[in-house]
Amino acid sequence: MDAMDRKILTELQLDGRLTITELAARVQLSVSPCHRRLRDLEREGAIRGYRAVVDPAAVGLDFEALVFATLRWEHSDTVTAFEEAVTAIPHVIQAQRLFGDPDYLLRVATADLAAYQQLYDQQLSQLPGVQRLTSTLVMKNVVQDRPLPE
Repeated sequence: MDAMDRKILTELQLDGRLTITELAARVQLSVSPCHRRLRDLEREGAIRGYRAVVDPAAVGLDFEALVFATLRWEHSDTVTAFEEAVTAIPHVIQAQRLFGDPDYLLRVATADLAAYQQLYDQQLSQLPGVQRLTSTLVMKNVVQDRPLPE
């Protein structure tokens, strides 16, 4: 991957709806080579897909919490069972396995505090292998959906 590929990636992260002509102009490349590079980036997996970035408030999900989960390690299937169960909860919009303690960081979006409490009581606290959950409420998103650095 060279500097031109990185420019293409940066522009697409900023606006994934660019036409190939617009993209080529922004990176100062003619259309044909730009299109070829774009196809190569897609084929190689550098570009995993395209999507719309939706404002959570616009769809009634104004409340966000970060949930730290620590597991009890009963057996080797604990991680698999936990991850499968987390994947099945639509309000968990991001889940990351961490080194050290805690074991996982979950980003959860709900309509409000009452909806979060219900989700916490009925689903999050019932996840397989959970020893402890700790929640932190998000006051404000300062940096979000930033393009990866070049």
